[in-house]
Amino acid sequence: MLDKQTKIYIAGHRGLVGSAIWNNLKTRGYNRLIGRTHSELDLTEQAQVRDFFDKEQPEAVVLAAAHVGGIMANSLYRADFIMLNMQMQCNVISESFRHGVKKLLFLGSTCIYPKNAEQPIKEDALLTSPLEYTNEEYALAKISGLKMCESYNLQYGTNYIAVMPTNLYGPNDNFHLENSHVMPAMMRKIYLSKLIHEGRWEAIRKDLNKRPVEQIDGGADEKAILETLAQYGIGDHKVTLWGTGHPLREFLWSEDMADASVHILLNTNFSDIIGIREYSSVLKGAPVNGRFDRNSSNGRGGAIPQLGEIRNCHINVGTGEEISIRDLSALIATTVDYQGDIVFDAKKPDGTPRKLTDVSKLHRLGWTHKVEIADGVRRLYEWYQTDLQS
Repeated sequence: MLDKQTKIYIAGHRGLVGSAIWNNLKTRGYNRLIGRTHSELDLTEQAQVRDFFDKEQPEAVVLAAAHVGGIMANSLYRADFIMLNMQMQCNVISESFRHGVKKLLFLGSTCIYPKNAEQPIKEDALLTSPLEYTNEEYALAKISGLKMCESYNLQYGTNYIAVMPTNLYGPNDNFHLENSHVMPAMMRKIYLSKLIHEGRWEAIRKDLNKRPVEQIDGGADEKAILETLAQYGIGDHKVTLWGTGHPLREFLWSEDMADASVHILLNTNFSDIIGIREYSSVLKGAPVNGRFDRNSSNGRGGAIPQLGEIRNCHINVGTGEEISIRDLSALIATTVDYQGDIVFDAKKPDGTPRKLTDVSKLHRLGWTHKVEIADGVRRLYEWYQTDLQS
């Protein structure tokens, strides 16, 4: 258990999950929290990350920072998705090790699992068959991250835990159409289509001033705005979405994810996950002078064969419930009070046909979700509307 005086660095503290984790820790009385924006600290730059750790000396780390996007972004910027995520993970995890961080929580994604994995997906499905092609690079980066945590634990006796959240949504979500995830993108498209039909140009311009689309903001003329929005399937009382609408997806409210993350950070150790209570005494990976040393005799210097094959130590975090993309669009339309058409373009990719997590390991560790999808969609729309007024 980390006491209330623990100095905790949250990488990605302004993001969807990182901000929720920050707030969750604050409400629990953890006030020694450290955060840096991208302009203050570029996690892809090793020298900057090392200088930051040298100066701040965090005792625990939450790695929630990532380069993320939807199907379109994953397909177009494949090199960015694997390289930038790998750089961030390698830099933060290696510096955490170098500085003797006693607890690290790595946030991945359930896109790590094979495209045709048996449903619901257990942690053991990892690396059993091919990945979904459209997000292969991002998935490979996240697999590498969880394997880094697992491998450091086995070789050096660290306490790094990897959690794999399902599709997340909530306050501070990304509504930029070029790189947003499915739910906020769908919600914004439906909302803008409604505004176009109602001729509410002041509201349209306010929306585009907040989040320009391809550098088109609220100051552009109506023709330019309509032409740009049309490229994203947004028209007068008509929205066109990618795929067939048949894929099934599981969604988790970001504040639920934060609560699960903090629960695991504070209450779960690597030994709890692998079921070997004497693990810590066997590994004897104590830091030397506050830091782990690869060359010290106090360090383990290699995995222990008698422990057997230890793998898939990550934890799925989700609801264990699913909804089709088509039904989700109908739920959002009802929430937004949209009466127009929603059309699915079957020529565009669907992505993975189904992705439902098995959350039995998470439940055994003492946590279950609280926010159901209908309530979550309503809360997200309320947040979006409030954010537009800010």
